[in-house]
Amino acid sequence: MLDIVGLLQTEKNGFTRSERALTDIVLADVDSVLKMSIVDLAAQADVSPPTVTRFCRRLGCDSYADFKVRLAQSRFVGQRYFSPAASPTSVHEIAQGVVNGIQSIIYETFEHLDFNAVERAAESIAKSSFILSFGSGGASSMMAGEIETRFFRLGLKVASTDDHQLQLMRVAAAPPGTVIVAFSLSGNNAQLAKTLTVAGEYGLTRVVATRSASMVSAQSDILLPVNWHENADILRPTPGRYAFLATVDVLSQTVATRLGPTAVASMRRIKHQLVVNRDGDDGQPLGD
Repeated sequence: MLDIVGLLQTEKNGFTRSERALTDIVLADVDSVLKMSIVDLAAQADVSPPTVTRFCRRLGCDSYADFKVRLAQSRFVGQRYFSPAASPTSVHEIAQGVVNGIQSIIYETFEHLDFNAVERAAESIAKSSFILSFGSGGASSMMAGEIETRFFRLGLKVASTDDHQLQLMRVAAAPPGTVIVAFSLSGNNAQLAKTLTVAGEYGLTRVVATRSASMVSAQSDILLPVNWHENADILRPTPGRYAFLATVDVLSQTVATRLGPTAVASMRRIKHQLVVNRDGDDGQPLGD
């Protein structure tokens, strides 16, 4: 789908005076332009109808009618970015909104956490021969890396990747007893869903943290449902990653508890090296 609005925004400086006039009108009020005839738009921009037609063709459209169809498609996708809700401007208001959002989503995550699923996931991970952690596209990638960071400290064999092709290859080469831990904030990552399907064909256990009733969730053996309401404020970073981070921390501590002395022994060795080689402070975190 051609992003007409994005194209106008990026190419505007290279347009002629007439084309810039048309661009300004379109970007100022997309909805109104969708209701205009070619004559109406030409008159408002003080250009001729043939100029409008040439403008449309420059953008890769066959005609003015085709231009309006593509413009409507661009308008439909990401509607809240055309008319964004008012956003706070002071640092205090921004900080208050961010922190309140984080607090709310963490409590909401706890209220809806599937404790039985976490228990089953932790038992599978504690007994695994190897763990593969998958995510891609942003916060999900961060969660995949977080799983690796948490679990190697416990003495578990774990590797993470956010590359879809490498994920597929790792699944194909995974030894028996491997557990997949996968993340998707949207639940609509088709490539990840395909990789999880292949993992299931190889008999690997699939622990998946994502939205319920989604494409990715359908490819799980153990689903850790993570559902939240996205910000109305498009400028505020999504709080969804905190819901996932809380879920990861709950899962990690549960795994550590099930491993017991094995996990503690691994952590002690790591702490020994950090105290000896870093700062001598036993109270610091197990990392940096």
